[in-house]
Amino acid sequence: MSALIRFDHVSKKYNLHADRPRAFTQAFVRLMRGQWRTAGDEFWALSDVCFEIPEGQMVGILGPNGSGKTTALKLMSNIIRPTRGRVHVGASVAGLIGLGAGFHPDLTGRDNIYLNGSLLGLTRREVDRRFDEIVEFAELGDFIHVQLRRYSTGMQVRLGFAVAVSVDAQIVLADEVLAVGDEAFQRKCLDRIRELRATGRTIVFVSHDVVTVELMCDRVLVFSSGQLVEDGPPAQAVQHYHSLMAAHG
Repeated sequence: MSALIRFDHVSKKYNLHADRPRAFTQAFVRLMRGQWRTAGDEFWALSDVCFEIPEGQMVGILGPNGSGKTTALKLMSNIIRPTRGRVHVGASVAGLIGLGAGFHPDLTGRDNIYLNGSLLGLTRREVDRRFDEIVEFAELGDFIHVQLRRYSTGMQVRLGFAVAVSVDAQIVLADEVLAVGDEAFQRKCLDRIRELRATGRTIVFVSHDVVTVELMCDRVLVFSSGQLVEDGPPAQAVQHYHSLMAAHG
């Protein structure tokens, strides 16, 4: 079976100090103080990571905070590019990453559905066709006509999830979609993910909820300090993850 997603020796580096001296005198002072950029300014979020995900598989990703999980998802969704190596994604992607990141606080929920839908590649006609379903899923009622700035964080996430899962993509990337919202909506999100899986979608699911990951996924990747340290059956990977968390104290 050919890989729908492939990481080929992928590394991603971030520069931690975005601030730069704005004048020659400031640059000179910093140089004299030994404050110029050093190797310590660099952070490797991922280092030489290799794996493949075939079509139709649901893969969980576990790891401590800062281990590289979200960076891997952002690379899959083409939000960022690798510093080294190659990322291959062979189908359309719906990314449930930073839900509502494309929303505008001064627009109503209704207008933000059209805005966010366009950012996800939907035409106005496609949003028209899905609009009632999106509103019903988000459970916002008359708030759909209210400016987004008046929404709670949970309401924004509900709307973001509802728009994102309306996209007809072959690959679904979900990053901590259960972290915000009440228990009833979390169950609703999981049910929707199960429906997508039943249609043969390829799903990559990042979560700290190890019980859900173990129950729902075919396979689990475990990251630690930017490296892939486990790639195997859910029970085995979850055991490795628990060992890592115990070591982190």
